Amino acid sequence: MAPPNEATLNPSYSFENVFDLSDAKFYVKGFPLLTQVPHNVSFTPFSSKSHSSDDAPPSLLNRVLAASHRGGFLGFSHSDPSDRLMNSLGSFTDRNFLSIFRFKTWWSTQWVGTSGSDLQMETQWVLLHVPELNSYVVIIPIIEASFRSALHPGSDGHIMICAESGSTKVKASSFDAIAYIHFSENPYTLMKEAFSALRVHLNTFKLLEEKNLPSLVDKFGWCTWDAFYLTVQPIGIWHGLKDFADAGVSPRFLIIDDGWQSINLDGGDPKEDAKNLILCGDQMNARLHRLDECGKFRRYKSGQFLGPNPPPFDPNNAKLLIGKGIELEHLNRDKEAAKNTQSSELGLIESKIQTVKGEIDVLFGGAEQIEKKDCGSSCSCKEEEEYGMKAFTKDLRTKFKGLDNIYVWHALCGAWGGVRPGATTLNSKLVPCKLSPGLDGTMHDLAVVRIVEGSIGLVHPDHASDFYDSMHSYLAQSGVTGVKVDVIHCLEYVSDEYGGRVELAKAYYDGLTNSMAKNFNGSGLIASMQQCNDFFFLGTKQVSMGRAGDDFWFQDPNGDPMGVFWLQGVHMIHCSYNSLWMSQMILPDWDMFQSNHVCAKFHAASRAICGGPIYLSDHVGSHDFDLIKKLVFPDGTIPKCIHFLLPTRDCLFKNPLFDHKTVLKIWNLNKYGGVIGTFNCQGAGWDPKEHRLRGYPECYKSIDGSVHVNEVEWDQNDETAPMGEAEEYVVYLNQAQELALMTPNSEPIEFTIQPSSFELYSFVPITKVGGTGSIKFAPIGLTNMLNNGGVIQEVEYVEGVAMLKVKGDGQFLAYSSEPPKKFQVNGSDVDFEWLPNGKLMVNLSWIQEDNGVSDLAIFF
Repeated sequence: MAPPNEATLNPSYSFENVFDLSDAKFYVKGFPLLTQVPHNVSFTPFSSKSHSSDDAPPSLLNRVLAASHRGGFLGFSHSDPSDRLMNSLGSFTDRNFLSIFRFKTWWSTQWVGTSGSDLQMETQWVLLHVPELNSYVVIIPIIEASFRSALHPGSDGHIMICAESGSTKVKASSFDAIAYIHFSENPYTLMKEAFSALRVHLNTFKLLEEKNLPSLVDKFGWCTWDAFYLTVQPIGIWHGLKDFADAGVSPRFLIIDDGWQSINLDGGDPKEDAKNLILCGDQMNARLHRLDECGKFRRYKSGQFLGPNPPPFDPNNAKLLIGKGIELEHLNRDKEAAKNTQSSELGLIESKIQTVKGEIDVLFGGAEQIEKKDCGSSCSCKEEEEYGMKAFTKDLRTKFKGLDNIYVWHALCGAWGGVRPGATTLNSKLVPCKLSPGLDGTMHDLAVVRIVEGSIGLVHPDHASDFYDSMHSYLAQSGVTGVKVDVIHCLEYVSDEYGGRVELAKAYYDGLTNSMAKNFNGSGLIASMQQCNDFFFLGTKQVSMGRAGDDFWFQDPNGDPMGVFWLQGVHMIHCSYNSLWMSQMILPDWDMFQSNHVCAKFHAASRAICGGPIYLSDHVGSHDFDLIKKLVFPDGTIPKCIHFLLPTRDCLFKNPLFDHKTVLKIWNLNKYGGVIGTFNCQGAGWDPKEHRLRGYPECYKSIDGSVHVNEVEWDQNDETAPMGEAEEYVVYLNQAQELALMTPNSEPIEFTIQPSSFELYSFVPITKVGGTGSIKFAPIGLTNMLNNGGVIQEVEYVEGVAMLKVKGDGQFLAYSSEPPKKFQVNGSDVDFEWLPNGKLMVNLSWIQEDNGVSDLAIFF
């Protein structure tokens, strides 16, 4: 009998493995997948290994064992041990692949090609198309003992694997299971089965299906980052929330991003906060000198803004500060360039820098006067009342009744530069940063440059649990319900003294997990800057939500004026393709955007169907409430899809960024229908020679495409699988406001789409109703919402009556081949409109007492 922590293969699941390694070739069902496989490479079927799975649910374990013949492990051996080993797994050419690679330390994105030599460095997985079998194979570099691995390009089509410990003291020479390989006829099922198998094998992470989600996932929120950057202060947050409340779309969660912590720079007073910080580069060498809030939040007094005349806030001052911060950042870049070239302009640039710094000091003087202003004689607060973050969060909830969650930001190591040694009771020390050679192919990143320059004040891993609990318990007592943990993938820089990157990560992630469970209900965390396999395989036992892409950039920080457009398409590609693997372990978070951005509607359409929370980072006083109300119900909840947003099959091996022809198509599921978003993202992407994302202006043009109901993957959710068997569907074009009918055998709908434009197609199965069953009916939803189908909560057909529960207000639309006899809303007959093309329409109102849910009865 096997020990309870080991999975064994039930004889009923015994099938012949689909893979075979022989004669220097790696076969899948008899077809060669890789050739020129070195003699030192091994393959072990999943069923031949023991797997640690002491806490895997039986249903998951059985599912993994049932598919075990479709997977196995690749290993290799060297004669000499090393802390970093590189080996070929074989070669392939003329075979389409999709991959995800790290383009920065912490961010990953999509790449396609046809040969092992086309891969990029630090590839996290590669999906190979096997048209000979109408199937797919995925190769996933994983963790073995104290080593993690990644894929790299080789010459002559070879696919290389690199195993590294991150410590010169931790060496090995052979691996039995340093990569996992899996086969399936369905690419989405493939990813699910592969990561399920790894969950059982490694037992160091949990799947999304095993975990609770943060309570904010179906709600609308506001984040302070792009609104204020590091200038965030209580009065700005107060007025920002008031903007939304006054417009009738109150956020249900708030994220107080970077700028609230007690940080300072090494050269400054060790007990004083750093002053006049604006943009991200300013604080990347700063360290925590206290674990609580900084002075501008610590000085907040209970009731300070609750009086009839709270202090004013000038949003233009915040915008001017940000503008000056950007100007100063550009001047500092010019200064470095002038130094490197010994330019005669250096003196002039330095003079301009001093001028801008003076202007910033003046602007901050006005901000500080507002920050320090007393609440006035009209306020009833007393000296003995609370101060600081606790007082502020309490007052926020008093004023803004629907504010369920307040999260705050912190870096994994505390601040960007960690914790200042000697400033707290924690055992921290400055550890120099060392980058792996694998990061040589990544994009130049100011954050990396600054962190390497300043080192990291690392709390000893033995104290990681105390570190997080000290921060989080204080925050929880102060009314904070969760944290956004950023700068996650920096531990690999400082792992040499601590047993390597895997062991250091385990200590930190265990501490974070324990603190989450104790202080934030086990789920109150958003992971960010985490897109590397170390995190997913070691850090997601408890974490259930994380960022799916790099930041929303409102403009190109490197000065390309077209970046305001092309960066938005790049962001959409990051999120769509990263979700293929991340969604197995965490709910993909598509990040915030700004509702008055030139491409705001483009972003809004993707957020509407992303399946996660929707949040903005608008400046105070700068909003498009008409657009926001297409995303958000009056109570601050959202019509959320029930799955996550993924690329359609025909986009998997294409380049929707700069191939001149591919439209990004992404699908999701609502409770009573499917949706496909079509987006023209052409115009930018990764340049493998320059190692950076850049514009491809020749691709920024209109392109043609098509869409079909068969591209909705109905079977990826048990609840929606029966809808995939329908004989006929109604298709609704959200932007064009058009209806069409489609069967699985119909021709696709063809379209032309302009740059930075989109359309959302809803596919709803038709049901035959009426006494004779001859009337075709399909509920479409509210036409004033971008995810129109997400508003439908219940549908039932009883004796010629269609009964629905619909949340929201606006125009409800259904398809009906004939007009109904009558239409009731909340038990009362109402007027409706029916058109010969099948459009059946009625207006719904928001009734607060019913939480905005209307009962519809349609009689045929």
